[in-house]
Amino acid sequence: MTTSPARFRSDLLDDTNRRILALLAADPRLPVTALARRVGMSAPAVRDRLTRLEEAGVIRGYRLDIDPAALGLPVAAWVRVRPGPGQLGRVAELAAARPEVSECHRISGEDCFLLKVHVAEIAALEGVLDEFLRFGQTVSSFVVSTPVPPRPVLPPLPGA
Repeated sequence: MTTSPARFRSDLLDDTNRRILALLAADPRLPVTALARRVGMSAPAVRDRLTRLEEAGVIRGYRLDIDPAALGLPVAAWVRVRPGPGQLGRVAELAAARPEVSECHRISGEDCFLLKVHVAEIAALEGVLDEFLRFGQTVSSFVVSTPVPPRPVLPPLPGA
């Protein structure tokens, strides 16, 4: 799935909206009433701001964060894929079809794709890599730890 980038609109990033985004980043399940109380506005006014941020593509969605290890998939690896001639589309299709692939990025450089793969054990990665090897070369790196977990990108807060 390709997403087109939202066009930057400085009018949407006033101090209040920056605070709303920071609060939602810390707790995406924060009720609108609590959010409104924290920014000193009415709930309908905050709801209107959220709608405008969503419609402009600033807020793309609200996501569930599941720990793969809790599902029996404690091994994570980044896999770079360099497709063979004419295989670019097949690699993207395979990445979309494989449930072990949680991320697929089209990248620059010698390789064309960067995938994040989750498996139950190191040996299970072999089967996943074998599928991609039908269409090109792979290089993989296991995730040892994640000192900075995935987080939303936020605009600077007022006064920061």
